[in-house]
Amino acid sequence: MSSTSSTADKQISDTLAKYGEPFAGNVWRVQGNAVIYHKALERIAAQADIRYDKPTILRAERDEAVILVSGTMGERSEWSIGEALVDVNYRVSGRQAAYVYAMAEKRAKDRVILKLINLHGLVYSEEEADEFKENRPSAVAARAANAPKLRSAPIAAEGETENEGGVALKSKIDAAKTINAVTDLMLDAETQKALGELPQGLRDEVRDHAKARLVALGWPTKKAA
Repeated sequence: MSSTSSTADKQISDTLAKYGEPFAGNVWRVQGNAVIYHKALERIAAQADIRYDKPTILRAERDEAVILVSGTMGERSEWSIGEALVDVNYRVSGRQAAYVYAMAEKRAKDRVILKLINLHGLVYSEEEADEFKENRPSAVAARAANAPKLRSAPIAAEGETENEGGVALKSKIDAAKTINAVTDLMLDAETQKALGELPQGLRDEVRDHAKARLVALGWPTKKAA
């Protein structure tokens, strides 16, 4: 990782920590760009008490929506525009419905949140581009899991392999001696692949274990005054 990326990651990590959100498990990189989950931004908006004005619809078509959103956090205010145009910057597949207004609103709100917490330009919302969502750790792991296997694996009892995987990850987390070590472990490609192969409940349990380890090592959990 370049020194520029390291500096940016530290700024992102420090900012997320103010709102009780860990860097690990919330942020990943796609072609050098830091990307954050939409749900994480929604939680941050709630913690920061961000308020939105009534949105202004700038363009309304069957397959396109452009929406202006304004938001305030304390005495600060920011605005941004969200755009969604089917088959241009918003792809749908099969029989999936195209919710262009919802996507435009998500993008505009996420940009406003990032501006208000001073991370705009350093990290992108997963909703910004399809390639971000396609390269989420869980999506990459799912594709790997569905890829043809070169050789068969021994048959294990139901849940046995998943539980062993969860225990192994927790052990690695416990062995990490610093906050950076936990963060690096959770961002590691092998860790992300292993997480993606776990059931949702167990995956959340491992992430909570990592957050607890971060707290034990001195990671702040409350928003700074």
